[in-house]
Amino acid sequence: MAASSKQEVDSQEHQAAPVATRKETPSILALGKLFPQNKTLDKTVRFLSQVRGTDKTLMVVQYFSKIFIWYFLKRGRESTAQRIKNLAGPISDFRILLRYYGLLPLIQWMQYVDNTPSPSPLLLTIDRLQNICNLIYYPLEHIYWLGAHEVIPITMEKTNKIAIWSCRFWAAYVVLQFVHLAEEYRLYKNRLQSIQGQIRAADKKAQETGEPVDKTVFKTEMTALKAEKKGIWINTIINTGYLPLTVHWSLEKSSFPDVGVGMFGGIAALAQFYVAWKSS
Repeated sequence: MAASSKQEVDSQEHQAAPVATRKETPSILALGKLFPQNKTLDKTVRFLSQVRGTDKTLMVVQYFSKIFIWYFLKRGRESTAQRIKNLAGPISDFRILLRYYGLLPLIQWMQYVDNTPSPSPLLLTIDRLQNICNLIYYPLEHIYWLGAHEVIPITMEKTNKIAIWSCRFWAAYVVLQFVHLAEEYRLYKNRLQSIQGQIRAADKKAQETGEPVDKTVFKTEMTALKAEKKGIWINTIINTGYLPLTVHWSLEKSSFPDVGVGMFGGIAALAQFYVAWKSS
């Protein structure tokens, strides 16, 4: 019995004894130690791993390159401008390639539009018209790109006409989007006035009864409306950036300068980059 107790004590002492930890030897190969954990880096990797994030990043580069090209040409630095042009061309091609699967999410969106109650009949009509525009726009853009790169046998004249008609349907989408945004803003104002009326009624009742009113629901709804208003304004900025570009590319002859394309496209690109970054 005594021997058994002694074994238990020895076992407890053995378990309680601290385990010697092995000290890590610094290594010049441990380059990861030079970079601390960073949430921004994690988000950037996640953002660029998505097609949307890659597209918006390249969009910023593509449109701002036109401004830099204009700037360097004005300064007589043709070689620098040409190098930027050499970068912008493949970026534009790559962005078109990224849109080659665009019809698939469009079909999903069309199913959603026709199977989900719409906030208003006008919005439903606009959504359907925009879907028709995109249903024509995407294939035309794909045919244009394949023809321009001589993948399919189409004359340059036909290729250019296809490009113009593609942009005309894009322009129609953009014009419809302004009507869509106006209707969204009207519905937003109606909901805002309704909630403000409910808040005033609740405050009046609280004064009459002397009982406090729980405004948690109202605060939640007001926060949602604030986010909705912000989204409407951002989309208005994006659409305003796109409008002159789509009109310019829809015309057979246009005097709109390339630097203007860079400026308006850059505005749309930055706004879309912001939206994509926030949602990633």
